[in-house]
Amino acid sequence: MIDLRLRRSVLYMPGSNPRALEKARTLAADALILDLEDAVAPDAKEMAREQVCAAVRQGGYGERELIIRVNAPQTPWGEADLRAAIEAKPDAILMPKVSSPAVLENIADRLEALDAPPEIKIWAMIETPASILNIQAIAAARRNPGTRLTCFVLGTNDLAKDTWTQIVPGRAPMMPWLMTALAGARAEGLTILDGVYNNFSDTDGCRQECEQARILGFDGKTLIHPNQVPLANAAFAPTEEEVAVARMVIEVYERPENAKRGAIQINGRMFERQHIPMARRSVAWAEAIAAKGQ
Repeated sequence: MIDLRLRRSVLYMPGSNPRALEKARTLAADALILDLEDAVAPDAKEMAREQVCAAVRQGGYGERELIIRVNAPQTPWGEADLRAAIEAKPDAILMPKVSSPAVLENIADRLEALDAPPEIKIWAMIETPASILNIQAIAAARRNPGTRLTCFVLGTNDLAKDTWTQIVPGRAPMMPWLMTALAGARAEGLTILDGVYNNFSDTDGCRQECEQARILGFDGKTLIHPNQVPLANAAFAPTEEEVAVARMVIEVYERPENAKRGAIQINGRMFERQHIPMARRSVAWAEAIAAKGQ
């Protein structure tokens, strides 16, 4: 079953900024993370919580997926954030600093205790050295339906802070961690989103990093500015050539004479049966984007 939920562009919006919450209703982002954590100063936490939950309850965001990023459970705001988010009923709650499966198991217990609606899912921030080292166990927490885990979100700024790694063009120092997180996500069927690109005035740099993330296998990219949305949407869309080749692969393998063939040559390229699901995904992806009109 192909998950057609588009998450090419996932835009962080500061929960303390009511104008940003209103503007988000008009943006072409596939999903919005309404942030109560890093983007909100301590003295604005309660006000941001009220504004974000009111905005989610009010609606008007169309088909955009709505995610509330709460503060960590051990902070002074974590429990109140979780309770309020559950009452607001977003599509998902994003948990920060998920460094072990125990965090998700504890959240599962809280969701059950608070009688959270089953449609609310959990996304996990992968943003600490321990997150990377424990990635397989964290991803495997999905096997417990109570965790509701569906998505990893890379927190590359926090990873850089904790490891003293410099964020440079091409992200060579971070590449092992990106791919480790991606492998963990794919092993358990999770969506995975790349971290943010900090210099929102650098259009070329953002475009290149979005394209890199897609080549690496990410489902989309988290963003910090509306101007980055069209860059991510374009980068995470299959090209016309990709879709044409995918349709050709599907069509050729569906011919009766090829029913038992393992490998087939098409226009000088060799394709195997393992390419069929990849081709179907490209076509479904393109059709989902076309249906959305963006």
